[in-house]
Amino acid sequence: MRRSFDPTLYLVTDTALSAPRPVTDVVRAAVAGGVTAVQVRDKTASRRELLELTRAVQAALADRPDVALWVNDAVDVALLAGVDGVHLGQDDLPPAEVRALLGPDRLLGFSVSSVAELDVARALPAGTVDLVGIGPVWTTPTKPDAGSALGPDGVRGLAEAARAAGFTTVAIGGIDADRAAEVAATGVDGVCVVSAVCAAPDPADAARALRSAIDRGRLAQVVR
Repeated sequence: MRRSFDPTLYLVTDTALSAPRPVTDVVRAAVAGGVTAVQVRDKTASRRELLELTRAVQAALADRPDVALWVNDAVDVALLAGVDGVHLGQDDLPPAEVRALLGPDRLLGFSVSSVAELDVARALPAGTVDLVGIGPVWTTPTKPDAGSALGPDGVRGLAEAARAAGFTTVAIGGIDADRAAEVAATGVDGVCVVSAVCAAPDPADAARALRSAIDRGRLAQVVR
């Protein structure tokens, strides 16, 4: 049975931005501050290094089974480590074939930045994709190859269409505590961050500030 997960505050790790602190220390602090899901991402790591990092983060979250653990792109690493899910970009392996490898129980995420890319997910067999990552909301140095910034209005439109198709939604790209409320008010299920937590002097405080902003944004959306 596929596990449930809370996408409210979704952290994507960045080894360089976390340094000199170990990624595991940043993850522990961030989860203590309110992060609800973690995706391990390190584009510069070898597969062996990524597996070691993933297992280290997995161990750091051993007492938090409520926090879903994802791996970016690397299906082999996800299967070897036995994590909860894999997140794919548009240029990664085909989602339907990855679902066949993962089986029915693990989670699968997919990045979209346009209606055409969302249509790729909507055309897949039901149950292939669980979550769509919508972005970039704003341009971000952590992913310079991302598409043009959507802005909150662009996110709102894609989020409505994605939810209507049965997908859980998170927004990513240039989001910090000053912008998280505006993003949460678009109706996405969660906010995804990298540098706002990984580069913060105190990741726990940063996560708490983000959660507070998300709560304000959700309230604003409800009363609209």
